[in-house]
Amino acid sequence: MSQLSAEDQVELQSLLKQLLRSISDKISSAPSTECAEEILLHLEETDKNFHNYEFVKYLRQYVENSLGTVVEEETKNLTRGDGQHAVGLGHDTLIHAVTQRTRDSAEYQQMMHTLKNTMIMVVESLINKFEEDQLKKEEIHQETQRSQSNLQFTDNCSDSDSSFNQSYGFIRQEQLQVLAEKLDSNKPKEVRWEALQALCCAPPSDVLSCESWSSLRRNLSAALTEPDPDLSDNVLQFFAKSLSSSPLNVTREIYTSLAKTVESSFLSHKLSFPSGSATLDINRPEISRLLKQIRLMNDFQKEVTSFWIRHPEKYMEEVIESTFSLLAFHHEHESPGTEKLLEPVHLLALLDVKATWFKKWMHGYYSRSVVLRLLERKYKSVAVAALQQCIQYNESCEHFTNETTDLQSGEQQSIGSAQRSVYSGKELEYSFFVHSLCVLGKLIIYTNGRKLFPIKIKKHKDAVTLTDLVVILINIMYQHPKFVHRDGSCTDSLSPSSLVMEVLWMLCERTECAVECLYQTPVIEKLLAPVIALLHGQKAELKSPVATLTLIADILARVANTDRGLALFLYEKNLIAAHSERTFAAHIIVQFTRRLLDRELPSLCESDVSHALCGAFILVCRQIYNTCEGLQVLRPYGLHKALAAAWKKTSSLSERIPTPVPGASAGASTQELQNMLIWEETLLDSLLNFAATPKGLLLLQQTGAINECVSYMFSRFTKKLQVSRCEKFGYGVMVTQVAATAPGAVALHSSGFIQALVLELWSVLECDSDDVRVVRPKPTPMDSIDRSCLKSFLSLVNLLSSSQSVWELLGRQPLADKSKYTLREMPTSIPDLIDRLIAVNSDVKIHSLFHYEQTHTFGLRLLSVLCCNLDSFLLLESQYNICTMLLQSQGENVTVPDSDEGAFIIDSLSVERNHVLVRVGVVGGPSERRLPSRALQEGEHPYPWPMFSCYPLPQCYTLNPPEILHTSPDSEISALLTSWKDPKNDEIWMEACRKLYCKVMMSKPNTLTGEVLADLLEKVVAHLSNSASECFFSPAQYKAEEKTVKNAVLSSVEQLGVNTCLKYGIHLKLLKEDTADDLILLMKHVKMFLSTQRVKTSSELITHQEGYPGHDWLASTVFLIMAGNMDQSLCLLLNLSSLLTSAFVWPARIHASIHFPKEVAESGILPVYWCTAHYVEMLLKAEVPLVHSAFRMSGFTPSQMCLHWLTQCFWNYLDWTEICHYICTCVVMGPDYQVYMCVAIFKHLQPDILQHTQSQELQVFLKEEPIQGFKFTNYLEFMGVLERRYRNIVLADMKMIRTPIE
Repeated sequence: MSQLSAEDQVELQSLLKQLLRSISDKISSAPSTECAEEILLHLEETDKNFHNYEFVKYLRQYVENSLGTVVEEETKNLTRGDGQHAVGLGHDTLIHAVTQRTRDSAEYQQMMHTLKNTMIMVVESLINKFEEDQLKKEEIHQETQRSQSNLQFTDNCSDSDSSFNQSYGFIRQEQLQVLAEKLDSNKPKEVRWEALQALCCAPPSDVLSCESWSSLRRNLSAALTEPDPDLSDNVLQFFAKSLSSSPLNVTREIYTSLAKTVESSFLSHKLSFPSGSATLDINRPEISRLLKQIRLMNDFQKEVTSFWIRHPEKYMEEVIESTFSLLAFHHEHESPGTEKLLEPVHLLALLDVKATWFKKWMHGYYSRSVVLRLLERKYKSVAVAALQQCIQYNESCEHFTNETTDLQSGEQQSIGSAQRSVYSGKELEYSFFVHSLCVLGKLIIYTNGRKLFPIKIKKHKDAVTLTDLVVILINIMYQHPKFVHRDGSCTDSLSPSSLVMEVLWMLCERTECAVECLYQTPVIEKLLAPVIALLHGQKAELKSPVATLTLIADILARVANTDRGLALFLYEKNLIAAHSERTFAAHIIVQFTRRLLDRELPSLCESDVSHALCGAFILVCRQIYNTCEGLQVLRPYGLHKALAAAWKKTSSLSERIPTPVPGASAGASTQELQNMLIWEETLLDSLLNFAATPKGLLLLQQTGAINECVSYMFSRFTKKLQVSRCEKFGYGVMVTQVAATAPGAVALHSSGFIQALVLELWSVLECDSDDVRVVRPKPTPMDSIDRSCLKSFLSLVNLLSSSQSVWELLGRQPLADKSKYTLREMPTSIPDLIDRLIAVNSDVKIHSLFHYEQTHTFGLRLLSVLCCNLDSFLLLESQYNICTMLLQSQGENVTVPDSDEGAFIIDSLSVERNHVLVRVGVVGGPSERRLPSRALQEGEHPYPWPMFSCYPLPQCYTLNPPEILHTSPDSEISALLTSWKDPKNDEIWMEACRKLYCKVMMSKPNTLTGEVLADLLEKVVAHLSNSASECFFSPAQYKAEEKTVKNAVLSSVEQLGVNTCLKYGIHLKLLKEDTADDLILLMKHVKMFLSTQRVKTSSELITHQEGYPGHDWLASTVFLIMAGNMDQSLCLLLNLSSLLTSAFVWPARIHASIHFPKEVAESGILPVYWCTAHYVEMLLKAEVPLVHSAFRMSGFTPSQMCLHWLTQCFWNYLDWTEICHYICTCVVMGPDYQVYMCVAIFKHLQPDILQHTQSQELQVFLKEEPIQGFKFTNYLEFMGVLERRYRNIVLADMKMIRTPIE
């Protein structure tokens, strides 16, 4: 079927015409030609009758006749299966292959060529016939015209707005010259109208590029001002068509002409502004004409931003300048004392009340720079007028309070009703106010916009500053706190309060704007003035106190959410309170919140929405107390106690409300119950946010609501809900803080969080998505921790970072070690996870895993991180014999099993096992041990590290420690100590000791080692313990019989700790092989002494069942410092126990201590967490902000690492010399140096922390890597600076540890 006959062409023409008639409605409704084309292209998808059209049926039959044979042949070739290209895949693949081959065939190419040529002829025939019919209609129309013309212009398309074809007849320059002459204002109206008709039919590009365009434009502008709508509307139609279809270099001339015409119209007509009961009728011819013109300008203003960047800046500048000239001309020519006149901005505000045009102009820098430059240099009066209108509106609200209802009704009606033609003066003023407020709001968020201020205003003595403007806006919000809308949210969005709040929100979101506009004393005073008045028992001058105060709280919360705003609330006395004394904003806010919670403000608490108001102010407090520095200020007010009391009361009340039953009236009780539940959740959420800081977590635990709060957090966490509208991060940091403590770990377990985490991890590791169609195979993971399970891995690391949580979740928990595991059996707890991922020591467990190597490698990586915490490792080893299990697996992983000749097989599991065995088998800092790499190398020996399956470890993993200078007779410290003769009250000696210590540490730190350091520690501790002013706890009264001590039993964990200490001491050459008994005896003495220092508790926490959960690393460190002398070590420890320093450097001494209130002692939370780590986080935010931010982004917390480092005295993280300097500095210089040292370490690690935060491995890096290159002496000066800045806060709070919750 190579050619179509003439009969076929006629038939096709008929069928195509029939198809076009059937879909004419769809095509005619298309706004443009492109849209019409899209409709035709997607007709099969959108028209259910597509396949019933005769034209479609004809085409289908034609294709079948042309290609049917080809398709059959290709199908046979592809399904035969014995050819070179045989396809053996599915049905879809076969169809795709047949289609592709058919399209490549010669028959297909011939068919498409024939069909295309034929359709071109058919379409051209239809168009020609259509144009002939159109010409006949035009001729008939021309004959009926009264005036005859020698020139005939015809529109060669059906309609100038046709979606099919917008073709125009060509027009010559001579014809345009004639048209320009006919449009002269001296010509008769009919001639001008006919010329306009012809002009509208001509292509705009021809008209705008003609030689007579200047005279033509002048005549068109004159026609725009004609009272006859036939002329002005036609000109406007031509302008509209030109603006929409011409480039900016042309449209700018039309736009500027239009602007000048509008300006001259206002100048000549001098339309009066309606006053009193008078109104403005927009149907009046002159008003209607101006509105149409301004509307066209406004449409162009909003659209031009999308393309003016492609043109020279001067074109854009002309458009902007002509606009500002129009908006500013009346200010230049209006004379005082005359009747108020209608201005262009009033009509523009009616059309675009929220100044969308201006917002678009200010959005991009390209146009914003020009706008601001012109406003500053030539048209500042535009900004002045906007500011003047806002001030007038504010004054009208203040002076005419009796007319408020009228003002509000005007506000509502001016924009609320779409079909209106009459507007009062107040409505016009309000629309102008809204427009002005939106313009000013957009101006002041940019630096150059704020430079326009201060602005001098008529009838105002002083210029209006940015601060004055914000105060004015707040005052407007006070006058209209909540607009009662009737027509929906649109009306409410144009209420004064909504508009002001939008501006204030924008300012809050931008730091520079907030600093210049919001963080100013007058603004804060204005915001808190009603609050202060109510606190003092006065009446707040507010029309709706509850609604206004709720809006105030919203702004205060946003301010408090920024560092600068929080500092303003906490540290600047910018409010005048009682007796003309200035106070801090934070104190006012928390006092007001407490009064609301305690229902001590009857005028507010009687309202039905009092809970919403109270919740709003609690949110403000929350932004303060979820930071370390904010909690310090708010803690004395006991807000946590008030919130807990309110929650308990609400919880009990909600239980008393009867449950609705079917058939009963649901009304009041159901709504009351719903309100109670919302309020209960608000209180729980607010309590939960105390867990954002270490000390806040202790306060939360003391309220008794930690389990309920964590359960609430888990419910929101599973739904992936935001913490609050002010929070930038999720619950990750909060979960990590909670998991650092024993009660927090128990709460996480009981809430179901841990089970959900374990199940999610198992699903990622072992379960594939069977219901997802496999398009391409899943890539084999190259890393030990695949990206798909990295999030779960980090969550587990965060959860198990603290030894406290490990003991609670694993203590006394045996492994299942079943004889059979089903493939569908999933772990649900941490012991289950260890059993299935780590302790994979049988064929049964191996065969129960779908991805044995990947899953077991994941478990070993998790074990490596867990074992970084020495107390966690000791628990795992004592309960599960981890090392024996790993050694056994290594022994089985050889080339020749059951013999000594086989070589170790190097794979990911053996490499990981080797790393873990070395990590737990060798103790030491960065210069004292060498950890094997996990990466393979190129060459003959890809893994140069020796593997082993029994002890002792190969020597290559231990490094020769730096030589320790045991004696230094020439040392200044030695001379000072030699002169020491127990000066009980000689504070001068202690001060001299501190100064000399700092001097030596800065100049000769190597001399402070060995016997010199031991002697210094011994004598300083003895001196301080004998000083009444330095003795913080009661002196130790310890006497134990030798027989009793020897009969004492160390736990398996303590015994393992002793072995670890001995290995380290021998490696450092500080201990000898025969000192094991002395160390065991010391640990027994310490254990018996500390048992007398602990409360008898009924707590069910595992950490309270058998003394201190872990090994006493401080006692072991002292034993090494004293070179294995048991008597000296015990004496030093007993003296140290009476000092404040012992509460922080000696965790075992303060665990469940009798010196704490019983409820704090039973919490199991150590001061090193809720005091030291708390202040480390606070100082990091101020001194090393990048590190603080990195922790926030990673979901990890500095407090977790501080707790880890300090509880094991930096073992495995610092070299022995630095550990000794840490202990000595805290004793000599004061316990607050523990905080400063942690901050110094984080400062030292800042580059590494930032790098590993980007790679999402911060937790793993900090836990697995030693602190490389840190020298105490290099940061002692920095610590001294921190001491001078913060000692009065940190040390003072450390001295309050006996009453931490008061």
